[in-house]
Amino acid sequence: MQIVDSSDRPALRRLVDRRDDVDPGLTRRVARIVSAVRRSGDEALLRYARRFDGLDGPVEVSPEEMRAGLETAPAELRAALRTAAGHIRRIARRQLPRGWRTTVTAGVEIEQRVTPLERVGCYVPAGRYPLPSSLLMTAVPARVAGVPEVVVACPRPDPATLAAAAVAGVTRMFRLGGAHAVAALAYGTATVPRVDKIVGPGSAWVAAAKALVSADCPIDFHAGPTEIVIVAARGETRWIAADLIAQAEHDPDARSIVLTPDRRFAARVARQVEKRLPADGPARTSIERNGVIVVTRSLDEAVELANDIAPEHLVCLDEEVAARATRAGTVFIGPHAAQAAGDYATGSNHVLPTGGAARFRGGLSASDFVSVQSAQRITREGLEALAPTILTIAEAEGLTAHAESVRVRVKGSR
Repeated sequence: MQIVDSSDRPALRRLVDRRDDVDPGLTRRVARIVSAVRRSGDEALLRYARRFDGLDGPVEVSPEEMRAGLETAPAELRAALRTAAGHIRRIARRQLPRGWRTTVTAGVEIEQRVTPLERVGCYVPAGRYPLPSSLLMTAVPARVAGVPEVVVACPRPDPATLAAAAVAGVTRMFRLGGAHAVAALAYGTATVPRVDKIVGPGSAWVAAAKALVSADCPIDFHAGPTEIVIVAARGETRWIAADLIAQAEHDPDARSIVLTPDRRFAARVARQVEKRLPADGPARTSIERNGVIVVTRSLDEAVELANDIAPEHLVCLDEEVAARATRAGTVFIGPHAAQAAGDYATGSNHVLPTGGAARFRGGLSASDFVSVQSAQRITREGLEALAPTILTIAEAEGLTAHAESVRVRVKGSR
């Protein structure tokens, strides 16, 4: 794992300004797939599913298959899925925005209405590893929000993922993956219903397809390679190395970063990482490509750099440091706060912003599955009280018809 100084400005710029190079060839291929599914529906969808997903049976998973997945799962897995889902539900309930009413002035009342979306699509990858945890993280908050139809697309749902679907209360599930699955969810086909929003992680093909359809169907966020940043001046280097490798095993493009003011500590972490890395595989590739330890001039500089990076996962061994780390998808605080705990069991969502998007939003939550609307009740007295303000501003803007729409009411009521 390479060690660089914070004075190495080009190296720091690569950490902070990490807009991924868009592969124009991949984007063109994804655009053709999305266009074909939008135009030809099931005919194109099933053709791509057989070609890319290896589909050789029914495209839709029956409710009986989901229930059977749960019933035949080992008892320990059933218990673990239910425990994780329970924790996710507990957090999701706290995340929901609340409806309210308030009186602004006599005769003027504003109401906030919170309404669940009608139908959402949850994408669940099935590439290197099955990810039943991602199904729980997307479907459970949607159900807590009151979404009546939760549709899952997963190219090859294994028994554990089927069990998770039953635990989460998924209404429909399809053996579909990649760009064609995203297109089907966004635009609908005879088989797959059109959804109001698409959420969940996926490959570069999935990310590109979500970006393409986002003008027509809202998405959670544009996801890139996963990333972890650890800010520490001390600590158990074996644990830190284990966290870095755990994140790196997701993807050869994953980014694993340590920020520390102590050069000797940096060297010990690097040795532990090399000692524990598997001989080959995505974790080694990821660490060799994107693993870096930055030696900063001070702990303050390390925190400042962490905020500039705005990582998906931020680990702070010190509570005081964590209080100053304000830009991250999620923050793990303390030496026992293993990032893997958040992936599976704490209840905090593991679908998180990457690529610096944590500068302006956090992870997926129940609030992503509702629409928040305002309702305005205005009486005659209320409009009369507001009229001087309305008329003055409307006339200043030159919008005389706006002013007249109020003036005619005020005059008429008199």
